[in-house]
Amino acid sequence: MDESGGSGQPRSGTDEATERHGEQRASSAPAAGATRSGPERPEHPTGPTPPTAAPGTSEAAPSPDRPHDPTDSAHEAATHSDPSSGTEDGAEVPGASPDQAEAPAGSGSPDEAGPSAQDAPHGPSDGAHPDPEPEHPRTLAHSGTGTGKAQPPRRGREPGGGLLMGRPFGVPVYVAPSWFLVAALITWVFGGQLDRVLPELGALRYLVSLFFAVAFYASVLVHELAHTVAALRFKLPVRRIQLQFFGGVSEIEKEAETPGREFVLSFVGPLLSLVLSGLFYLAMLAVEPGTVPGVLLAGLMISNLIVAAFNLLPGLPLDGGRMLRAVVWKITGRPMSGTIAAAWVGRALAVSVLIGLPLLTQSGVLGATQDHVGGMDTVTDALLAAILAAIIWTGAGNSLRMARLREHLPELRARSLTRRAVPVETSTPLSEALRRANEAGARALVVVDADGEPLSLVREAAIVGVPEHRRPWVAVSGLAQDLTDGMRVSAELAGEALLDTLRATPATEYLVVEDSGEIYGVLSAADVERAFVKAMARPS
Repeated sequence: MDESGGSGQPRSGTDEATERHGEQRASSAPAAGATRSGPERPEHPTGPTPPTAAPGTSEAAPSPDRPHDPTDSAHEAATHSDPSSGTEDGAEVPGASPDQAEAPAGSGSPDEAGPSAQDAPHGPSDGAHPDPEPEHPRTLAHSGTGTGKAQPPRRGREPGGGLLMGRPFGVPVYVAPSWFLVAALITWVFGGQLDRVLPELGALRYLVSLFFAVAFYASVLVHELAHTVAALRFKLPVRRIQLQFFGGVSEIEKEAETPGREFVLSFVGPLLSLVLSGLFYLAMLAVEPGTVPGVLLAGLMISNLIVAAFNLLPGLPLDGGRMLRAVVWKITGRPMSGTIAAAWVGRALAVSVLIGLPLLTQSGVLGATQDHVGGMDTVTDALLAAILAAIIWTGAGNSLRMARLREHLPELRARSLTRRAVPVETSTPLSEALRRANEAGARALVVVDADGEPLSLVREAAIVGVPEHRRPWVAVSGLAQDLTDGMRVSAELAGEALLDTLRATPATEYLVVEDSGEIYGVLSAADVERAFVKAMARPS
């Protein structure tokens, strides 16, 4: 949930410029210096840990130990995160640096307005070749050749999430702080059970109980590694595995491309838990009953059986819910239909757990006798049921939200969000650069060398911070951020690929280039975020 990696960002004028596209066609004023028309982040949580010797697994919603994923809010809705494919499956909206101001770069006098298109002509310059997106024509003040094409997405700084235990198959495995709490709880509860079964152990029963807790979570790790190996086999990147309070989470950053792969990806986890349960059963037959090894093996067998059975329940965010989603997806041909069906079954399942688990315990169906069912047991069962129900309900809702996110992601296109830009040399005074931008109807400045090669981007926030009376004496080079490979993005990027590229190199502005290397314009992270929020606000 995948979900998650933004900060305060300036208001973008992309929408204002877009609203004036009609004026652009009517305008006949040429753009000064323009030579061409311009641009127009599945998790597999592994679930519940009952306060007995048989903790289970569930595709739980993100725990408090998980870093907030951009796909969990309007910024992130963020990572890239359906509990099965984790944006985390999550797509993250790139954040901007804290120094961005809440004002357009062109705030100032009329003839020194920042790169704002409000009063400027919008028509393409004479001789400009047709733009691939004619419905969004924009004036680009320079068509110099860039030094390279957009770089492919690169992995950003690795996420945290607790204590790093290792990197099986190259995927980091973290133990969240809450694991130590649940390990202590299992040790205490299982130790009480051992006192009744093996009273001769005395205080050593807690050491045995701690070993059981560690062994159980090792089984949970095997469950998660099954998801991870399947994901890697299908060439789906896995951000990390995290062991936490209610089990484990495999944060898979992409969604399976076909319903068949989705089904396999979801089923391998419970399958491995069933296999482990069978192995523990066979091992139990080889040891003497009533001994420490026999009790431990019996507990691990039952625990893994519960893990498998719980995860096979057909509701999101459990593995069974993802399998149901795959089946409906295959039948209808629409992933969204599968998500809606499995999410509502998940919500019904949450209500059933909330009401049914305490009733089953009270009735003795789960093995408890009336002699052992007391007031504290009743409260504990109700609390456990409420926690599990809340996790399932929340996870189902998150799955719906993330499905809607993926449905709207293709609407984010670098070409349509890019601002016009004018080229200026390093020694150009800011006031002159803003005048040229205003005449060209541009909203961004690109610093170039004598050959027209882009060197840096003038930061919008830096322009706002320069008083008008000082602008004639401030060179644009002092307000610019040097271009790095990661700050060059292709005009053809859209959707998740665009967000991945921007997330790999966080910045406030990016240089957008054509496949040929020609400069297309400047993309502001604030504009991307605003478009993202608007897309998420529209109904599916």
